[in-house]
Amino acid sequence: MNPDRINNEDKWLAYGGFSPLITVFRTFHNLSPEIEHIINEQTFPVTFKKNKFISSPLHRNKFIFLLLKGVARGYMKDDDKEITTWIAQENELVGNIRNLWDEQQPTEDYVQALEDVVAVAVPHAMSRQLYNNFEIANYVGRKMTQLHYLHACERAYISRLQSAEKRYLRFTHSYSQLVNRVPLKYIASFLCMRLETLSRIRSKIAGEKN
Repeated sequence: MNPDRINNEDKWLAYGGFSPLITVFRTFHNLSPEIEHIINEQTFPVTFKKNKFISSPLHRNKFIFLLLKGVARGYMKDDDKEITTWIAQENELVGNIRNLWDEQQPTEDYVQALEDVVAVAVPHAMSRQLYNNFEIANYVGRKMTQLHYLHACERAYISRLQSAEKRYLRFTHSYSQLVNRVPLKYIASFLCMRLETLSRIRSKIAGEKN
């Protein structure tokens, strides 16, 4: 990871004076002043240019990231082929969760910015500190895990639809804000189809609407 990092006493000035991660956590439970202090001190805003890696197997992945602006994708490599496994947008967490408890744990996942990205860097070490010392943090973590599990279930459901057209229609329903925002080659990869197939499906649907 090589983001443009902002880490000084004025780092939250543009965000109302505190980390946007606190706002997300508060949607699940009120936080103690001590928890908020830890979050304000240890998280920091970062930016990534379009097409740059947010994390990869080549980096020591010490963070997950809360997207404030922009879209990112996760992908894996199968020989020379890139397979998009998820796509995320504002107010979602992205990164490699596999090494949350062991930063030396290797990962095969890549996370790439598809637009210029503004995010909050959330250190794995801070997450462990909160989980180990505050019951509220464990409650918030469980609620957020539930949301990510639901997203994973939806991705699994889409991938198991036998019809390519049904997979695309489901994508337009579940990811409507991304349909015209993400390059088609990544949508095609996410939906387990060739770009030519996706283009044909989109043309067919457009013709039916006309």
